[in-house]
This record gives sequence, structure tokens and C-alpha cells, in this order.
Amino acid sequence: MTKQFLFEIGLEEIPAHIVTPSANQLAEKTTQFLKDNRLNFSNIEIFSTPRRLAIRVNELAEKQENIEEKAKGPAKRIAQNDQGEWSKAAIGFARGQQATTDDLFFEEFNGEEYVYVNKFIEGQEAEKVLVNLPSIVTQMTFPVSMHWADYDYKFIRPVHWLISLLDDKLIDMELFSVRSGRTTRGHRFLGQETTMNHAEDYEKMLAQEYVIADPVKRKELISEQIKAIAKENNWIIPLDEKLLEEVNNLVEYPTAFVGDFEEQYLSVPAEVLITSMKEHQRYFEVLDTNNQLLNHFIGVRNGNAEHIDNVAKGNAKVLKARLEDAEFFYQEDVKIPIENYVEKLKQVTFHEKIGSIYEKQERVGAIAQIIGTEVGLTKAELTHLKRASEIYKFDLVTLMVDEFPELQGVIGERYALLHNESKEVAQAIKEHYLPKSSDGELPESNIGAVLALSDKLDTLMTFFSVGLTPKGSNDPYALRRQAYGNIRIIESKGWKFPLEQLQTVIEEKINNNQAIFGLHLNDTKEGIHNFLMGRMKQWFNTKNIRHDIVEAVVESKQDDLNQMFEIATILRDNAEKSDFKPTVESLTRVINLASKLDLNTSVKVNPDLFENDSEKALYEAFKQITETAHSLSLAEVFEALKALNPLIESYFDNTMVMVEDEQIRNNRLVQLREIAAMALSFASLDKLIVK
Repeated sequence: MTKQFLFEIGLEEIPAHIVTPSANQLAEKTTQFLKDNRLNFSNIEIFSTPRRLAIRVNELAEKQENIEEKAKGPAKRIAQNDQGEWSKAAIGFARGQQATTDDLFFEEFNGEEYVYVNKFIEGQEAEKVLVNLPSIVTQMTFPVSMHWADYDYKFIRPVHWLISLLDDKLIDMELFSVRSGRTTRGHRFLGQETTMNHAEDYEKMLAQEYVIADPVKRKELISEQIKAIAKENNWIIPLDEKLLEEVNNLVEYPTAFVGDFEEQYLSVPAEVLITSMKEHQRYFEVLDTNNQLLNHFIGVRNGNAEHIDNVAKGNAKVLKARLEDAEFFYQEDVKIPIENYVEKLKQVTFHEKIGSIYEKQERVGAIAQIIGTEVGLTKAELTHLKRASEIYKFDLVTLMVDEFPELQGVIGERYALLHNESKEVAQAIKEHYLPKSSDGELPESNIGAVLALSDKLDTLMTFFSVGLTPKGSNDPYALRRQAYGNIRIIESKGWKFPLEQLQTVIEEKINNNQAIFGLHLNDTKEGIHNFLMGRMKQWFNTKNIRHDIVEAVVESKQDDLNQMFEIATILRDNAEKSDFKPTVESLTRVINLASKLDLNTSVKVNPDLFENDSEKALYEAFKQITETAHSLSLAEVFEALKALNPLIESYFDNTMVMVEDEQIRNNRLVQLREIAAMALSFASLDKLIVK
């Protein structure tokens, strides 16, 4: 017969962003605790509100599983002497297994005899095991913990009550000097204390005290209420999932309501109003059927609908103060020309070892033109790119971005349009921050993509140049995110991007104009290449590319990042074909033998030294490939390498490479070196695993 176990920790209000992770952590640790203690169960339900973390274990076994196993001890030669007497090691083993030496016996294992004992441990009743559950709570971790009263222990917030019920039986335990009981607390203002008689009554009893303990049901209720308001008024109310999750963890008994603000504030950019409502007040914005912002907002009260009009008015009053500030900032900002803001950037430090944001902007302008030309932007696009790079950081010194840092770029786009900049320039200003996360939105426009690439590449090159590289998991300047962002942009655009070649040109440009660009760039090519290859591996892993294929691609002599994406796809698509294994094996043999050659790379193959038809056939076939290689796609290059396989096999069947004649030996190695060079420029095929 199984049981139901309820465990609730009651505490002071937890920060909203910590509620869900904390509840999940409690469930995970409980799961591990039960498994470690051999208590079977079917599933664990998770409950959470700002004032409680709880779990309910369903179909929990009444007692632990018994242990019946054969325990292995030391080898016989260690356990017993020649006279058959037990050694200290054997006696200690028996004692450790709660047995005596009379229980010991020998069995053979891997050709040697070892001492064994049959071990039986009877399982304890569940209630005796569960009293130790508080130990897992004390092991929970949080971004920030606190002490309270005179206690030495720390937790996310002070604990005030504890419930521990196995069906209807109270399990006596203690957590942070609080003893378990049957009493829980309802809503802080609407509810009362209530007594739990059985674990199955948890949700029902709390609901009577205005607490919806199930976070999933609570979130669904909020969503349904907001959708009903939208339908009734013919509005569109976007349900931002992040905001919905936060609001859900701020309330125990939600009631959605409509609030209003004065229409005059709609003159402020919609992004500012929405950010003010979302980030500062936790409100949902309201749009009309044309997706235009309306002067309404949706709030969620932690309580019922009683006096809800007063609640709406109070929230509107608080919001008004925010919107007045936003309106003031906006009106003041738009009075100032963009060039004045750009001038102010000279006084804003990007990093003390690197220089000002103005100098960064100057460098990025030069880098952008180099990259823009390389990826084939049109003359018009390069003109727009030049203008965008001259001003793209200006909004950092506006009042609006100072108040709403999360709107950098967005405000830049808005203000640029107000000052009659082209829409292409304005869009690039907004997009240069993208992507903002590992899976975030990417720039749409070519100009924005090049500006984003240039800005991030400048950051990487300058930080690497002054020795500020990530160490271990420490990455205070988010250089990994910026490198990963560049990889995603290049892949999405399909642009040719020869990294080392571009870096060489950029370093020369910057270092020849130090007075303009603010610093001298040290050679960072190798460091940044290795750093980016680490991010490339991360990107490939998200695409389920085989590990050995990833290694073959990133360890190759290929410098073009975009071609690496294509090569990995080609290898993945060919890996299961019947000719893949023999092709890789023959080319790997070529690569390995070619590495034995220690001659100047300018030495060429001399066909007059060939001694058999296999050498000649391979030479002629490879010569034909090299003559057309410049016009071949990567897929065609790989097909050409595959076509060499029978010729390479015939070559090795009929040709001894490492002969005594040095001239002939080196000629053969040179021939193999040329084939190996083409193979390695495609990928390090010798790293592929084929069986």
C-alpha cells in the first residue's frame, strides 16, 4: 500500500525570479533523497507561491526496499594467510558489512579468488526515513541568502512554518529551529491559518484561504483573465512569457484589472512606455487591432476583485509618475542634435585600458568598411554603413537611455529617424546590439549585420590586445556571447568571412592611425581564432554535428568561418554513405605520410621520377582537380577527393613511398603533400572516426 507525502516550507516573500527555480530545486533534491534512500514513488507535484515552497510525493512506498546483495571484499591472498587465518583486512570487511567472519566465503572473479559476504539490510518505514528530509533543504543554493534573528544558518528568506504529513500522520522534524506541524497560512490579507488533516487536502484547504498553490493553475488563471479582458474590449494584449512568469510568482490569488493613463503620454515612443510598464510596474501593454499602443494597461492584483477600481486608480497614479519622467526625458533629448551626443562620447570611457566609446566608434567605422567590402555590400549600403558607424552609439548619453538602459539601440533608432537619418541607418543602429542572447534575434538588414559584426569584433580584438581574456568560467565582459553572436550572424547571412585575413587588414589599418583610433592593436589572430573555434564547437553542438566532424572542421587549415559551416554539413551528410569510410582512410594515410616530409614547400612534383603507372594516374587526376578547384563548390571539392580514392588505393598497392633512394622518396612525399594540403584545407580528415 502506498502513501502521499506533503512537505511545505512557509517563509517570507521570495523574490519573484527565484520562486520557480527554488521550487524546482526542492523537487529535484527530494527526488534524489528518495532514490538514495530506496523509497519508491510515482511522481512529485510542485507547489509554489511567494510565501511557500512545497512538494507532494504521490504513491510513496510504505518502507524502503530491502537490500539483498553479495558484497565483494579483498582478494583471498590478502584476506587469509597460509594457515587459513583471517587477516585484519578480512575482519574489517566483515565488520563493515555488519557480519562476522563466519559469514565470509570465496568466489573467483577475473581469474582470482575474492572474499564475499551475503548482505541483507531490511528497509525502514518511510516515516523514519523522511525525518531526515530537512537535510536537503539546508543544501539548497540561491543567488543570495540571508541570516535572521540570532541564528547562524542562511536561507533565501526566514522560515516561519513547516508542514510534513504522510497521508494524515504528522512527521515530526525540525528545520531552522521551526518544528513541523499541520498549520499553514493563507493569503496574507484575505486568508487565515488553516489546518491540514491529510496530504491530499493541500490545494483545497489553501484555496479556501485565497491561495492557489499550483503555479501552473495560477498562471493559467491569469492568462484566462487577461484574454477575457482583451476579448471584451476588442483589444490585443501580448502575453510576454517572462513577464507572465514574474507576475505569477508575485501573487497567491490573482485578479487582473484594467488601468488607464493620459493619452498625452502616447507621444512618447511606444517602446519607452511599454518598458516603463513592464520593467518598472509589471504591467501588460494594451494594443488596438492595428497593433497601436493604447492608453490602458493590465495589472494583476494579489487579491480578489473587491474595490478593484481603487486598486486600478492607485496603480495608474504610480505609473503616471514614471510616464511624466519619460515624457520629460524624451522632450529634452529630442532638442539636442545627434552630433552633440556624439561629441559627448569622447568623455565616456569604454574601458580604461582601451579608451573612450568615441574612439571605439571610430575604430568600428573603419572595421565596418573593411568587412562591408569583403561581404559584398553595395555602394549605397556602404554609404549608409559609414553614416551609421559614425553615430551608432550616440543614444548612450541620452537621458532616456540613462533611465532605461535596456532601450539602448531602440532609442537610437527612434531618435535617428526624428533627426531625419535614413531608415537604413536607423535600423542599423538598433540592430548592432543583436543578438542579445545566445539564441536571441539576429539583425535583419545587411548594414545592421555588418555593424554588429564590426562592433563585436572590435570588442574582441581590443580586449584580447590588452590581455583581458576570459579565464575559466569568468567572462565579465561577455566576450563569449559576443563571439557566439558573430558566428550566428555570419552563418545566417552566408557571407564569406576569412577571419585571419580580415584581422590582418584591420590591425594594419588601426595601427597605422593610432592617433585616430586610440590604441595600438597587438597581434591577436591566434588567440581570437582559438577563442572563436571554441564558440564554433558550441554552435555545432546545437546542430547535432558529430563530435569528430566538429574536430575535423575546427582543427582544419580553413580560415573562412562560413565555409566551416558548409563543410560540417557536407561531412555529416556523407558520413553514412558506403564510400565515406574508404575515402577517409585513404586520405588519412596520405596526410600521415605527407607529414614525414621536411622539405621546402616550393618543391614541386617531378613526373620524370615516376616508376609506375599508379603514380602517373594519381598525378594526372589530381592535376586536373587543382586546375579546376577555383571554380568548384565545396561539395564538388569533396566529391573530387572521393574520386581519388581508388587511385590512392592503387598507388599504395603498387608504390613503396619510403624507399631508400632519397630523390624518389621525397618526390613521392611531395606528391602526397599536395593531396594532403587540399584535404586539410577542406577539413582535418585524419581526425574523423571511421570503423
